[in-house]
Amino acid sequence: MKNDAYFMEMALAEAASALASGEVPVGAVIVMDGGALAKAHNCPIMMRDPTAHAEMLAIRKAAAIKQNYRLSGATLYVTIEPCVMCAGAIVHARIKRLVFGASDPKGGALSLYGIPGDNRLNHAVAVTGGVLAEECGEILSRFFRAKRI
Repeated sequence: MKNDAYFMEMALAEAASALASGEVPVGAVIVMDGGALAKAHNCPIMMRDPTAHAEMLAIRKAAAIKQNYRLSGATLYVTIEPCVMCAGAIVHARIKRLVFGASDPKGGALSLYGIPGDNRLNHAVAVTGGVLAEECGEILSRFFRAKRI
């Protein structure tokens, strides 16, 4: 059975694609039945769409493949802790498990609000953080360091 690091490596490859196209390097992979169902990376600049985060695009792709807006049983791997918008979509998609790499104490929905693990919501998502956190954080740091130069 493939482990969390395996799928996070796939998400990191997506983040590298975002980096290569000048987007904030975030990647996401949705896994169902032991295999990758959908992959995506940040594209808000290219798509001129503020909702084109990696998680949102991966959820859209997976829902289209499954022909169902509910992705019950799915695991979402993402290189950084999701924002509030993405966390809401994760809850509404009924994703079973969220695995993220780097924490985002300034903008992460878990760090700031406890979403999507909040049991007061109509669906709670199991959360695992810190998978390949150093690698996930480094690609983001590299991007923002280059922007400051």
